[in-house]
Amino acid sequence: MTFALPFYLIIAFIKKPSHPESIDKKDYLWLVLFGILGYYLASYFDFLGLEFIKASLERIILFIYPTLVLIISKVFLKKKITKIQIAAILISYIGIIITFWNEISMTGEHALLGGVLIFFSALTYASYLIGSGWLIPKFGATTFTSYAMIISCIAVFIHYSLIEHQDIFSFSNEVYGLSLAMALLSTVIPSYLVSAAIKQLGASNFSIIGSLGPISTIILANIFLDERLTLLQLGGTVIVIIGVLIVSLKK
Repeated sequence: MTFALPFYLIIAFIKKPSHPESIDKKDYLWLVLFGILGYYLASYFDFLGLEFIKASLERIILFIYPTLVLIISKVFLKKKITKIQIAAILISYIGIIITFWNEISMTGEHALLGGVLIFFSALTYASYLIGSGWLIPKFGATTFTSYAMIISCIAVFIHYSLIEHQDIFSFSNEVYGLSLAMALLSTVIPSYLVSAAIKQLGASNFSIIGSLGPISTIILANIFLDERLTLLQLGGTVIVIIGVLIVSLKK
């Protein structure tokens, strides 16, 4: 986040809100809330949960967030859940479960705690997506992302100063090089792409397309880490892609 913050500050300085006349003071309070929820709390709950359960199980629990997005949208924003969206979610879930079936292991006395933490990660991320869909029309996708991520960075810095005690200047140059790459390629660029996608598709459809996340992880691990892709995983991957295509082509 230290490496990512300058990018967000520069873009926030250059790009101003799209419709400042429609922004109320309370919108900035919502922005602070969603900034903390989306890229601070969601990530923190996820990493905490990974201390107790396997990453494969974490992927399955985490990717219930499309359902949470639809439910929250229905309850608070009165948005209708379409049959196409329900079908796409069910198909995607089946594919994700098939993909990780052989790796599921929920053993250990703290496994339930891990599962609950991952669920909170999914819930906070879903809340962030809903908030994004609501505030992006007012701030603009680029400006909203810049402001929300600056807030997330500040939250991480405060957390680190209060809880962690490791010297961040004591690592090897390779760590800083990888951190810079992750800041740019895995944080800054994706965060703007997410907001731009939500602007075009809406939070509900974006969340369903997000089911490609764990699938892309498997494929990249196969290419770069030489992790073997089984036929079961390949079949699950195809099913997830079918689910995503259903809602994408409809849109």
